[in-house]
Amino acid sequence: MKAGFVYIVASRRNGTIYTGSTSNLIQRIHQHRGGTVEEFTSEHDCTLLVWYECHDDLQEARLRERRIKKWNRNWKLRLIEENNPAGTICSDS
Repeated sequence: MKAGFVYIVASRRNGTIYTGSTSNLIQRIHQHRGGTVEEFTSEHDCTLLVWYECHDDLQEARLRERRIKKWNRNWKLRLIEENNPAGTICSDS
């Protein structure tokens, strides 16, 4: 069993958001920042990690990702704001 993460990256506060899942969150965020992942995140400059959640099993993380992707935008924004009122988690380092 491999651990996993569900995450949301954004272009800016209240900007374009993208939900994904991965087994290596740090590497994945570096890929988003470097523009080496999905066209959507590169085209919309979704490089800021604004929310994430840890799971013991990668399959659980992927299931949670699919559920969150079905949510409307306001629900996703509320999830981010409740857990991260400042709007950003990772620094630019």
